[in-house]
Amino acid sequence: MICTPNGQQTKKTALDVAIGASFAGVRAFAAMKHVGLNVAADALMSFSYIGVNAGLVLVVCDDPGIHSSQNEQDTRIFAGFAHVPVLEPSDGQEALEFTKYAFDLSEKFDTPVIVRATTRLSHTRSEVTVGERIDLPPRKFDENSQKNVMVPNNARNKHPIVLERERRIAAEFDTSPLNKIELNDTKVGIVTVGMSYVYVKEVFPEASILKLASSYPMAENLVRDFCDKVNRVIVVEELEPVIENAMKIMGFTVEGKSLFPRTGEFSPEVVRDGFVTAGLLPEKKRKGSFEFAPMVRPPVLCSGCPHTSCFMALRAMDSRVAGDIGCYTLSVVEPLDSMDTCVSMGSSIANAVGMAKAGTEVKPIIATIGDSTFLHSGIPPLIDAVYNQANITVFLLDNHITAMTGGQDHPGTGITLRGEKTARVDFTKLIKALGVEWVETVDSYDMASMYHTLREAVEFKGVSVVISDRPCVLDPLKIKGEPFKVDQDKCVACQSCMNLGCPALTWSDGWHEGRHKVEINPESCMGCSICAQICPTDSIFV
Repeated sequence: MICTPNGQQTKKTALDVAIGASFAGVRAFAAMKHVGLNVAADALMSFSYIGVNAGLVLVVCDDPGIHSSQNEQDTRIFAGFAHVPVLEPSDGQEALEFTKYAFDLSEKFDTPVIVRATTRLSHTRSEVTVGERIDLPPRKFDENSQKNVMVPNNARNKHPIVLERERRIAAEFDTSPLNKIELNDTKVGIVTVGMSYVYVKEVFPEASILKLASSYPMAENLVRDFCDKVNRVIVVEELEPVIENAMKIMGFTVEGKSLFPRTGEFSPEVVRDGFVTAGLLPEKKRKGSFEFAPMVRPPVLCSGCPHTSCFMALRAMDSRVAGDIGCYTLSVVEPLDSMDTCVSMGSSIANAVGMAKAGTEVKPIIATIGDSTFLHSGIPPLIDAVYNQANITVFLLDNHITAMTGGQDHPGTGITLRGEKTARVDFTKLIKALGVEWVETVDSYDMASMYHTLREAVEFKGVSVVISDRPCVLDPLKIKGEPFKVDQDKCVACQSCMNLGCPALTWSDGWHEGRHKVEINPESCMGCSICAQICPTDSIFV
């Protein structure tokens, strides 16, 4: 059974569903990013004590370099915290093999297992030999309340068992064929794991290498055996010094983070620079040199994005905006520049409640949150806002999809991830059922109605909710209307439309000569009409 965090389930719900399937005797798989594990941690911590019936594997993708996350977090530390083994594949084939092994490991040692991926592994393309699928019969429910129910007395009894399990798994890793030892020049030995192994092999193939399949728990005997064969030991691992610290506790003198950074994504260049610093590789001679200034291209919302009008209106309101996770976080940069805070997924409404209760803010307090995020973790703080009589406005940005992470459906779309029709959440009825008295829906492409509705919402004393309603222009289908044009004779280059930050709006060729005129790229324009509505000279038309 596969449980996904986006769409039908939130991160914690996905893991809870997977745990339920494991209880019922069916192998289960849950996948999420590192920040998703934060949400699911409560369930993971307890389930580590309980153990599995059928195997349970949790795939967590870390984001070194913070390509699209709130932080740079190392899941391996969470694994140690939860006493859960973690496997780290380095390519597509290993991703398959390690996941298969993870299920066997899970059932053999009565434990959930984490498979740690990273951004680069997730973006890898390679040939993979799949093999034959093996369907296992489901197991019967284990009617053992001392194992399955984590009341304090049962948990106390399980803790030493979990620690002993950890020792046995480490012994298993000592002899696992998934580890690789490549003995070459014994002057230096490299201990590495995951994608870092690929970079080490590329830049320093003549070194002796111990590629671990798992960074937790440590395969101590294997590590000792390798270290005895080399003169100098260097650990290459992305983000935190998990392996390095474990080896230092074992009594070895190792180098690691003194050569390689704790921040950012590794690359062959980063790894090579570390070996150069260690005196193991010569500086790379460059043939000639040149300087260049890369074009600054800040990320912007898509052409025709329904969120654009929402944040244009918020900027005009001069409000205090508590933002949330989603495409609309891009409103923090120019030209929209209309988001004041963003903490984590689902935080915006509770943050707004805290601001309101602090009593220091003179501006209207507005929380923005997307439709999938609202269903993920926005409902409890909205209940809290009503219960505590907070004077805030919640701006629910409903674009009918989970847009930021690839266009997954969710309970507000009425479609399952398998494309089947299902019950659809009615946001208005749900919000009113939570006790909100003032709820209005507005067309995201109707600027006049947008401004008017928001003004009414902030004037209401108590909790008010505005729902903006337009589908994402790209997911699941590209929505493209007839492109707009600019009457060059009427355009006075006032930049009102440019303040939208729409990629379809550009300057004409003569802008550098003082002849500023706006043009619209017909290939990029989605026909949303927002620019035409705000143009003071009526120079934009279909």
